[in-house]
Amino acid sequence: MKIGTCRFLERDHVFVADGDLACLPALDPDLNYAGYASVLNVIRAGGGAWGDLAEWVTVAPQTAKVAIRDLELLAPIPRPTKNIMCLGWNYHEHVTETADASLRNAELPKYPIVFTKSVSSVTGPYAAIPYDASVSREIDWEVELGVVIGTQVHRLTKPQALACVFGYTVINDISARDLQFRHEQFFIGKSLPGACPMGPWIVTADDVADPQDLELRCRVNNETLQESNTRYMIFDVATIIATLSQSMVLEPGDVIATGTPSGVGFAQKPPRYLVPGDIVECEVAGIGTIRNRIAG
Repeated sequence: MKIGTCRFLERDHVFVADGDLACLPALDPDLNYAGYASVLNVIRAGGGAWGDLAEWVTVAPQTAKVAIRDLELLAPIPRPTKNIMCLGWNYHEHVTETADASLRNAELPKYPIVFTKSVSSVTGPYAAIPYDASVSREIDWEVELGVVIGTQVHRLTKPQALACVFGYTVINDISARDLQFRHEQFFIGKSLPGACPMGPWIVTADDVADPQDLELRCRVNNETLQESNTRYMIFDVATIIATLSQSMVLEPGDVIATGTPSGVGFAQKPPRYLVPGDIVECEVAGIGTIRNRIAG
């Protein structure tokens, strides 16, 4: 099931994608809509509600269906309740390119490197990304697999970890490199407005056979600059979840960005950054593609 959030007739709605159509529970007068008022509501309601929603799609009336092209797609969870948890240096080749660009020795991390992005950085899958040269002139791209937690968990083992996943999405971890390196801590450089495009929807875990076998790509102005597979993660999704759960309670709707492969802008020779007018596309095969323009 592909579930997301859209704006239709000036209101925000949950939708389930069905081919080129979106099924909107709010448009079915015979459906008990209260539980489907937001994607967070659906996630928190648990597996029974997820199954009921998927079953409803198969019988949804035509009056509840709208062409996806006629909707404005928002981030699946437009305002997460917590900061987005992010993995740094989680692909082998990205560690190497980062070390080379920073003139450091390339050492693989022994434990997951975790930072966060502010919830205010979240934006839609096709929204324009603000650009303010007075704040940063080194805006970089990072395609990532996003993981959305479905149940409250604490102190999981690795074999238990994937069972708590609601689904997967696409994230572009937009990074202001000058701010990131100036402050010697990632949060400020990762949290500009619009710095976390997400979507176009969440694909539920039952429709993802193996999160460690997904192709990732990032294109800037139709030029492919990142291309890899989640199998090359240093710490796989189950390890990330288990590690985070040891020191915190993970809750329904929590979002994890699992790291980016090689090919980022600051590691190019010479470094290359996004400028107004650029179009950046991030794709995770089987999940979807997000496309954002850098606004002046």
